[in-house]
Amino acid sequence: MKHVKFNLINSVDLMAMEFEPVKWIVPGYVPEGFSVLAGRQKLGKTWLAIDFAVAVATGGAAMGSIGCEQGDVLYIDMENGSRRIQSRIDALFPNKRNRPNLSRLDWTTEALALDKGLLVALEDWRLTTKTPRLVVIDVLQRIKPAARPNQNSYESDYVIWAPLQKWATENRIAVVGLHHTKKGGADDPLEALSGSNGLSACADTTLVLDRDGNGVTLYVRGRDVEERESALTFLGGIWTLKGDAAEVRRSDERSSIAVTLKEATEPMGPTDLANVTGMPNGNIRKLLFTMAKKGEVQKAGRGQYIHPENQHLITVPRDPGNNGNKVTKGKEAA
Repeated sequence: MKHVKFNLINSVDLMAMEFEPVKWIVPGYVPEGFSVLAGRQKLGKTWLAIDFAVAVATGGAAMGSIGCEQGDVLYIDMENGSRRIQSRIDALFPNKRNRPNLSRLDWTTEALALDKGLLVALEDWRLTTKTPRLVVIDVLQRIKPAARPNQNSYESDYVIWAPLQKWATENRIAVVGLHHTKKGGADDPLEALSGSNGLSACADTTLVLDRDGNGVTLYVRGRDVEERESALTFLGGIWTLKGDAAEVRRSDERSSIAVTLKEATEPMGPTDLANVTGMPNGNIRKLLFTMAKKGEVQKAGRGQYIHPENQHLITVPRDPGNNGNKVTKGKEAA
């Protein structure tokens, strides 16, 4: 057997090395390397990918607020023809006079499978493009080679996508591949991706677009990205970032509580509010404590709350001189 040795790097030498910082394509969300953008059908993945592509190609803002460094973009769209692509651009920029310069965004509606020449075509694009920064593949299933024999699905998927991940990483280009999620979702967002876990394991970054009763969120986790979940809104083909999903959710819940109390005709407790808003009783108790400290609600007795504008709902102790009747604050006894 041929003698094989490890190529060792001493810790002292390793720590003396200097590396360039991670190149961000969409700061905080899409770094260099292979990323997967997954979500349910018809949820708007393509619109979000186009948002990223336009922002990078124009040096604009992704999701309305994330500034991107300008560079060249290749969008491989095998789901839609040229006519539909044109209609999407028209929807985003109906006024041609205000349409940004999209000359750095190229499209193709055809591509070979990953094992049939896709990497050769990507390398040709890279070498003939001034500043290649982003490639979007819509969708990954269209370029996926046939499963390899004698391998389980995890092994097969990992081996299939590894060459694409290697190309993206070595060339410091972001490749964003669109993918579907399973019906019914999963406790862990990465487990929600359709197929085996080999794809998410191979990807440097995974983004999951989802929608529930609280609205639409974009979850991101990866090797170079800080884990986060952001709240988004979608209108007329335009995605807008609202902020951290937990903060936005709490803000929306506080607004619901405030509106309910403002419309109330008497003080309300956590259980009353839970019945009206449909929010969990425990959440409401915590939010009421925070809102009371900020003056957003006001205590009106033990476990009872009012909106600050409803001072007339606060009652004072029974008045012995008024036949023992309670007196409402702000009103004279009869």
